[in-house]
Amino acid sequence: MKDYDTLVESVSAIAEQMRGLQAVAMAQYTPVVEIIIATHSHDVRQIEHTLDGLLDFCAYEQALLLYRRLCRHYFDIDPAATAYYINAYRELWDSEPSIDPVSVQMIDREPEAVERIKNTPPFLELDGSDAKGLIGTDGE
Repeated sequence: MKDYDTLVESVSAIAEQMRGLQAVAMAQYTPVVEIIIATHSHDVRQIEHTLDGLLDFCAYEQALLLYRRLCRHYFDIDPAATAYYINAYRELWDSEPSIDPVSVQMIDREPEAVERIKNTPPFLELDGSDAKGLIGTDGE
């Protein structure tokens, strides 16, 4: 029974450290998200960097709320990238199936935004001439 008690104490200590880390993350990410939204920032690098960092803490409800707010802001800038971040959240934390950029209708937005998503190509197609000179390709 002593081993079990030691294990419980260890797990409790780790859980307490995680709660402390979540509090620190919220203290750091909240003002960043607030500034991005308040200034209507279109700085894609900053938005994506912030979403990447917040994703690690989305098990924590307040971090998830920040993540969702920033995704809503980012949707008007780059709907396809926003769909990527929604999928990233779902793959890591949620049990709902992932979505593709065409079915982002789940996000409550105007029809024009959905139409932009439908017209966005899912990937860039390259032909053999585009690979000339790249290492590991047949094109020279």
